[in-house]
Amino acid sequence: MHIGCHGDSMPLMGRVAAGVQDGRKPGPLSPCVCNTLRMVSRAVTHLYDDILRPSGLRVTQFSILAAIERSGEANLRQLEAALAIDQTTLTRSLNLLERDRMIERVPHPDGRIKAMRLTRKGRRVLNVARPLWAQAQDKVLRDLGTRVWDDAQRRLARLLHVAVEKRRLRRNRMRKPVRAEATSGPAQSIKRRKPL
Repeated sequence: MHIGCHGDSMPLMGRVAAGVQDGRKPGPLSPCVCNTLRMVSRAVTHLYDDILRPSGLRVTQFSILAAIERSGEANLRQLEAALAIDQTTLTRSLNLLERDRMIERVPHPDGRIKAMRLTRKGRRVLNVARPLWAQAQDKVLRDLGTRVWDDAQRRLARLLHVAVEKRRLRRNRMRKPVRAEATSGPAQSIKRRKPL
């Protein structure tokens, strides 16, 4: 059996973790860090979504509403930073929440900034969802153990920091202009073209 990571097949190499597949039986984990984190994330997301279902929210929507409520109002960049959600996913979720009248746009002096706040309906739905979220949270912590979660959270925070920092450094390197220097022979440095 092989599990792919970024299009490549990799052997499982005998790694096993309890409860990854269905919550009861041990399931295989990939040696790929990204794939393993995505597997765990999907499983935990399904658990929270199932418990939150009576509120009409998914856990991502719950997190967005809670983040907006904490700050009173928030713009796209603030939510991206607070929730570590990519702009496409965040925009799609915000559009659904706005369509369902749980959030509304707030005028901003800089018209380019999209600021949002909760509507009465959004606050009401968030209040219904909070105890359901607490049930999901309690279930995970009870099954996993708070000490194990504290350790995992510390390690995941480190991994998040490393991943975000590496991405930031890579983006900064890509933004630096490449100097055009003629060299002898057929190979020459590449000039960056100005955007049209």
